[in-house]
Amino acid sequence: MTTASPRPGAPDKPTLDGLEVKWAESWDEQGVYEFDRTASRGQVYSIDTPPPTVSGSLHVGHVFSYTQTDTIARFQRMCGKKVFYPMGWDDNGLPTERRVQNYFGVRCEPALAYDPDFTPPENPGKQQIPVSRRNFIELCERLTVEDEKVFESLWRRLGLSVDWRHTYQTIDRRSRAVSQLAFLRNLARGEAYQAEAPTLWDVTFRTAVAQAELEDRERPSAYHHLLFQVSDGQSVEIATTRPELLLACVALVAHPEDERYQKLFGSTVRTPVFDVEVPVLAHRLADPEKGTGLVMVCTFGDTTDVVWWRELDLPTRCVLGRDGRFLAEAPAALESARAKEAYAQLAGATPHTARERMLELLKAARAVVGEPRHFNHMVKFYEKGDKPLEIVTSRQWYLRNGGRDEALREQLLGRGRELGWHPEHMRSRYQSWVEGLNGDWLISRQRYFGVPVPVWYRLDDAGNPTDELILPTEDMLPVDPSSESAPGFTEDQRDIPGGYTGDPDVMDTWATSSLTPQIAGGWSYDDDLFARVFPMDLRPQAHEIIRTWLFSTVVRADLEHGELPWRHAAISGWILDPDRKKMSKSKGNVVTPLDLLDQHGSDAVRYWAACARPGTDTAFEVGQMKIGRRLAVKILNASKFVLGLDLGAVQPDSPVTQPLDRALLAQLAEVVESATEQLEGYDYARALETVERSFWAFCDNYVELVKNRAYGERGEAAAASARAALAHALSVLLRLLAPFLPFATEEAWSWWQSGSVHQARWPEAEALRVLAPQGDQQLLEVAADAIAAVRKAKTSAQLSMRAEVGKVIARGPAEALEELRQVLPDVQSAGHILDVVFETAEADGITYEIAL
Repeated sequence: MTTASPRPGAPDKPTLDGLEVKWAESWDEQGVYEFDRTASRGQVYSIDTPPPTVSGSLHVGHVFSYTQTDTIARFQRMCGKKVFYPMGWDDNGLPTERRVQNYFGVRCEPALAYDPDFTPPENPGKQQIPVSRRNFIELCERLTVEDEKVFESLWRRLGLSVDWRHTYQTIDRRSRAVSQLAFLRNLARGEAYQAEAPTLWDVTFRTAVAQAELEDRERPSAYHHLLFQVSDGQSVEIATTRPELLLACVALVAHPEDERYQKLFGSTVRTPVFDVEVPVLAHRLADPEKGTGLVMVCTFGDTTDVVWWRELDLPTRCVLGRDGRFLAEAPAALESARAKEAYAQLAGATPHTARERMLELLKAARAVVGEPRHFNHMVKFYEKGDKPLEIVTSRQWYLRNGGRDEALREQLLGRGRELGWHPEHMRSRYQSWVEGLNGDWLISRQRYFGVPVPVWYRLDDAGNPTDELILPTEDMLPVDPSSESAPGFTEDQRDIPGGYTGDPDVMDTWATSSLTPQIAGGWSYDDDLFARVFPMDLRPQAHEIIRTWLFSTVVRADLEHGELPWRHAAISGWILDPDRKKMSKSKGNVVTPLDLLDQHGSDAVRYWAACARPGTDTAFEVGQMKIGRRLAVKILNASKFVLGLDLGAVQPDSPVTQPLDRALLAQLAEVVESATEQLEGYDYARALETVERSFWAFCDNYVELVKNRAYGERGEAAAASARAALAHALSVLLRLLAPFLPFATEEAWSWWQSGSVHQARWPEAEALRVLAPQGDQQLLEVAADAIAAVRKAKTSAQLSMRAEVGKVIARGPAEALEELRQVLPDVQSAGHILDVVFETAEADGITYEIAL
C-alpha cells in the first residue's frame, strides 16, 4: 500500500460524470503514458498496435478489441515495464480512395496534369470530376488528417493508454520510406521479382488481387453441354459454366484413370464455332464425377485453369482485358474468316453479354446438347469488390512467401510454432493458411493512393521498356517514379526512346502494413529506438486477418531480420449483432461508440469489452455495459465509505492483528496471484472475473462485517487492525481494477494517494502475506456465510437489516465452529445478534437456526 497522505478527499456525491475529460487531460499533462527511451530492451514491453483504417468512423468493434489490448498495456506498465504503445493510422489503400471519391466528388485520372489551384466542389454532384494523381493524393491526405483527429479524440475518451507522441500514418513520408526500403532489400536478395503471369483481377477497381484478399460468395450458375469435333467425324461432349471462354480454350483434360477418355488422350479435337484444334490431355485434378468428366481448359476461367496451363505447358490465348471486357483483337489462333466474324460479335462485351451471344452462336452451330443445368456454386471475389474476379495476364511484382518454395514454407511454419498464441488454438489458422498457399505474394496494385513501387525502367531506342531496372539509392527514399526523375536522367527524358519510364503501380496496402513493427519502432531512421523495442512483445489483432496482416508481417520480419516480429499474438473475436452476424460497415449493422460512451460511460463500455474471452466472437450487449457502470459507481461509493473510516493514520507497516482482517488479506493474496497469472497469459476476461468477484465480496461482506469495529466499537487496537486491512485492501483492489476501469479507479485513488494509480506498482501476493501471517481465508468465508444466513432470515421476516436477532444456534463440526468463534464478534456486531449458541454436530458445514 502506498503511504496515505493529505489529499482533497472524496467529494460529497461521487459521480462518473466528467471523469473521462478530467483524467484524459490530466494523464496527458503529466505524461503518465509516455515511453521512457532510456529503458533497456529487457525493461520494455512493446506493442505493435493495429492501425485502424481511416475511412469514415470507428465502430464498436474497434472499441472492443482495442480495449482488450489496453488492459494488457496497463497491466504491464504497473508491473514495472516501460510500455511502448504507439498508434498508427491506416490511411493507405482502397478504402481511403473510395471515401475521397465520394466525399469530394472526384476521380483520379493519372494522365492529367497537376493543378496547384484545384479546389473540390462544395456540393459534389453525381458526376465525379477527373483530377490528376497528385491532386487526388492531396485530397486523400487532407481528408485523412481530419478523420484521424476524430479517431484520436475517441481513443482518448475511451482511455487508451497510448503514447500520443508516437504516431504514424501508413502513407506518411516515413512509412513510404520504410516500405520502399524493405522492398529494395527484398529485390536485392532475390525475394522480390517481376513476372508476366495470370493474375486475379478486379474489373471494378481495375487492380490485381492477392490470394489473401479473396473471399468466396455463392452465385447462381449453370452447366452448358457443348460438342467438340473428333477427327473421325464423331463428337465429344464437355460441360462448362463459362461457354463465353470457348475461344480461349487451349485443351480438354480428363482424369488419367477415366476409362471413357483413354482413347482420346494424346489426340486432338476441334472447338465448335471457332474450329480451333486443341489437345486432349490427362491430369489428376479433373474430376470424373463433375459434368461429363471432360473439362475445357481456358486461359483463364478459374485458378484450376492456371494450374493446368502451368503444369501441362499450354499456350496462352487471352481474351479479357483489364476493364473486364473482351478484347478488340481476336486471338491469333482464330485463323478463319468465320471464326473472326464470330469473335467480332463478342469484342467489347462483358462476360455476361458475351455468354448470351456465345450461346446463340453455339445453338446456330448445333453444338449445344440439351438444356442448361442450373445450380449455385462458390465464386471468388475481391473482399471489397462487387463483381466476380476475372483472370488476366499481366506483369506484376511478387514477394516470395513460401507458396512456391517448400524450404521457405517450412521456415514460416516454424515461425508460427515459435510464436505465443492467445488463445492457443488460433495457431491452426496460421498453419492452415501457410500450408494452403499456392503462389507467391502479389504485391503490386494498379491504384493511385498508395506507396509507389520504387522502380524505373530504361527504354530502348524504340521507346519500349527493357528489363534493365533503374533503382533509387536508400538516401533518396521515399520516391514516386511517376512524378520524379530516375537517377541520372532528367524529366524531359521520361517516356521517350532511350530514356526511362516510371513504374505506375503502387504496392499492396499489406506490403506496408506488414512493416508496422519496423515503422513504429524506428527501423532505418531511429536505430536506438528500434534496438529497444524490436522484436516487439505483442501483436493484438482480429482472427480474420491472421492470413493477411499477421502472416505477412511474419514474412517480412523473417526475410529482413531472420526472426519473429513479436513474441506473442493476442487474437480478438468479432462483435456480433443480435442475429449473430458479424458487425461491419459494409453490412450496415454497426453501432458507433460515441452514443454508448455518452450513455454508459467509458469504464462501462470497457468492462463489456474486457469480459469477452480472447479470440471469442461476442454479441453486442448493452446489459453488460450496465453491469460495468454499476461496478464503476460502486468503486467510487465503496472508496468514499472506506476512506470515511479515518484511514489517515494507517501506514504501510501498520499491523493487522485480528483474524478476520488477516483472512481478508490472505484471500486477496490469492486473488492477486490468480489475476497476475491470468493477465500474464493474456486472459484479461478471466482476470476481470477474478478481481470483480473479490471486489463485490469485499464490499458486501467484509466491509459490513468490520465497519462497526473500524469505528472503535471494540477499542482502538481492534479498530486500527480493521482500518489497516481496509486501507491495504482498497489499495490492492483499486490497482487490480485499474487496467479495466481506469477512470473510476483513478478518481478514487486521487482522493487519498499521490500520483496516478496507473503508475503505481501492481500488487504483490507475498507482501500481503507478510502483512497477515497465518491468515486463514476460510475465516472470511465462515463469517460471510453466517451473516448471509442472518440477512436471509431478516429479509424473509420483512425486517430491517438493523433489527436485533435474539439468538442464533450454530450447528456443525467442532473445527468449523471454532473458526466461527474466531470471527464471532464481527458477525454479532454486523448482524445485531444478542446471543449465539454453539452445538456440535456431524455435518459438512455449519447450519444456522435464527430466532428473531
